[in-house]
Amino acid sequence: MRPVPTTRPTPASRPEDERGITTAEYAVGTAAGAGLAGVLFALLSGGFGDRLLKTLFDHVLGLLGIG
Repeated sequence: MRPVPTTRPTPASRPEDERGITTAEYAVGTAAGAGLAGVLFALLSGGFGDRLLKTLFDHVLGLLGIG
């Protein structure tokens, strides 16, 4: 069994090709989130969103025995 290293690698000892990957991952995640938010806003702010919310609300009221 190999001993577990007790020190973490320093930024200087990391391979150079991995520098900036975390920043790029955050940028891609942020862009994907903004795109999804835009699509959801476009869907829910039109007539489709109104019908969807009304149908969902009516269904929940029906399940509760109110509507």
